[in-house]
Amino acid sequence: MDARSNAWWVGSLSVLVALMPLSFSVPLRVKALPALILLIAGLILLFSRRATRHSYRAAWPIVAVCALAVVYTALNILGHGLGWDAFDLPSHILLYLGTAAVFSLPLRTRWVWFGFSATAIFLGGVCIVQHFVLRIDRAFGLNGGDWGAIEFAMVLLVLSLSGWLQLFYANGRFFEKTVHSLGAMLGMYGAMLTQSRGPLLAFIPVLLFMLVIYGRRTGRWMCASLLLVAIVVGGALAANSVHNVSVPAPTSAAVVSPMPAAKASATGSTDAVLERPAASAPSVKPSVAASNVSVFVKRFADVGSEMTSYDSKTSARGAIRERLEMWHTAGHAFLDHPLAGVGIDQFGVYARQQVAEGHANAAIVKYEHPHNEYLEAAATGGVPGLLVILLIFAVPFIHFTRHALHAPHSEMIPACVGVATVSMYALCGLTDNVFYRAMPHSLYFFLVLGLAIWLGKRKSSTEVAPIV
Repeated sequence: MDARSNAWWVGSLSVLVALMPLSFSVPLRVKALPALILLIAGLILLFSRRATRHSYRAAWPIVAVCALAVVYTALNILGHGLGWDAFDLPSHILLYLGTAAVFSLPLRTRWVWFGFSATAIFLGGVCIVQHFVLRIDRAFGLNGGDWGAIEFAMVLLVLSLSGWLQLFYANGRFFEKTVHSLGAMLGMYGAMLTQSRGPLLAFIPVLLFMLVIYGRRTGRWMCASLLLVAIVVGGALAANSVHNVSVPAPTSAAVVSPMPAAKASATGSTDAVLERPAASAPSVKPSVAASNVSVFVKRFADVGSEMTSYDSKTSARGAIRERLEMWHTAGHAFLDHPLAGVGIDQFGVYARQQVAEGHANAAIVKYEHPHNEYLEAAATGGVPGLLVILLIFAVPFIHFTRHALHAPHSEMIPACVGVATVSMYALCGLTDNVFYRAMPHSLYFFLVLGLAIWLGKRKSSTEVAPIV
């Protein structure tokens, strides 16, 4: 292949890599095409290019852990005699084990990061339209419906962190820096419009860690401090501007009731719904003062009150209380089945059995997953399942952090994006199932495996492409 053809080939694959986060976030069927092309290209590279195989050997701990997750899921399904539908999402890891080979090429790195930030701008804009134009209280993006708001917020914040890291380390043109700035800010703001507490809380320590690494590697501690202050102040002002915008239901005769099981299982909602009051009941308009209170103040204030008032027998309704009840039930599942768990995707079956026997509150009968990735792994996979999920987070975190702290400057951005991605997912996994749906699941394994192979490339001059 001549130089011109090789440049076209690498450039085309760089564009496809840049488009992957967007493809995970849209419902169009054509989104599978970039992944298919990257898979075919990756397999060709893996079998024909020695440098690609070298990159896999350099990243073997992460490759091995991801492969282990696939093998363990298959063994768990076989051991429990479950259907292979539960293997659908874990099997996607095989796809990204193949697409990762493309990262062993000298990709046009600026194109890749530009595409990630452009995706953050687009998705953040979608959230703004949903909230302010369509009058949707909790923006949820384009793929997954309103039940996917939490996972969508997590994806937005990963892309936002990628944009911030470009501003920290990259020396791009003014236009590029503008796009990365907008991606970082709109990614954050879009996540705020989802009103998802878990991802937003996880974002804070991850951003702090990124700034600590930046200060340590560059010695610009004052700059890091000023960046932190600017981001915090800007984030606080933006959060204070977020209010519920939909027309509230009448409140005088409304009765809070649990969402019907069929609807709840379809939406994944953890909130109660308001029954419509009788026609004869007078309606009371909400006060202007109440509608002007920042929704973040109320939502975070609700956390403490729900935690202190939770009681498994008498008070287990509400987003926080239901999580506590699910975690309590998942803990019992782990203690009852410590060696192999209750089976992949079988927490919902176990929870309903516990409810029927009077050991769990009926508030959780609608759920299929316990809203905690670690407890999900322990409950459904026992000790081996818990070890696998811990390795999926710990091994990449150690690998990327080592590169972020000690690798050459040329590896700083991919290493830090890897750290940020793993950290966001590991922290969000404390309050939600981050691998339950295809969008966040795909983004994690695509980035983690791809960035690991990227860092494993040979550093000879023949392997490094000019930055265009």
